[in-house]
Amino acid sequence: MKFLAAILMSTTIAAPRQSTDATLSRAVAAYAKVKTVDLSFTQNITNPLTGSAITSRGEMLQQIPGKLSIRFTDPAGDRIVADGKVVWLYLPSTDPKQVLKLRAADGVSGTPDVTAQFLDSPKTRYTIAEAGKATIAGRAAHALLLVPKVSGMQFTKATIWVDDADGLVRQFETTQGDGVVRRVTISRLVVNGPVDAAAFTFVPPKGVSVFDQSR
Repeated sequence: MKFLAAILMSTTIAAPRQSTDATLSRAVAAYAKVKTVDLSFTQNITNPLTGSAITSRGEMLQQIPGKLSIRFTDPAGDRIVADGKVVWLYLPSTDPKQVLKLRAADGVSGTPDVTAQFLDSPKTRYTIAEAGKATIAGRAAHALLLVPKVSGMQFTKATIWVDDADGLVRQFETTQGDGVVRRVTISRLVVNGPVDAAAFTFVPPKGVSVFDQSR
């Protein structure tokens, strides 16, 4: 019995690890098939300069390309909506009397597609390395560290956790130049299901000032 256990243990130890290229290729291939997304998330933002930490939660609907609806449940009422032409930011938890209307910028950096920033031509834009394994919302995943090759990115490094079963990103973390870290963990994820087109329409509440920066 001990001999058999030793064989099984040695086999497990000798099993080849999933390569960085294999993890990345699976993630890129899985992302290429995504047309719609319906998910629940938790976002944690930590600022080492102030010692502050903020946790928020919400639901996100996405229709690729260009359409996005984020409805925060904590803080309740905060909204981010992209209709393909403009992006609306309504954050009553910060300022209940103001709505920002922004132009949906061209290119990956301006798109509301949060996954595209990591998986659109990743080898061209990042130096990529293995970053270990983890279990995210009960699902096994491999992590990849992405360091931008050029300046001007919104972060100095990012880590994405790629689901071992379906290749989808289940968690990502970015670090800005000032040290602020943002981690988003996905607890529920449905891809290519039906989405309500009305979710991508935003009507500013009465009495709220709209600051139009889309022109």
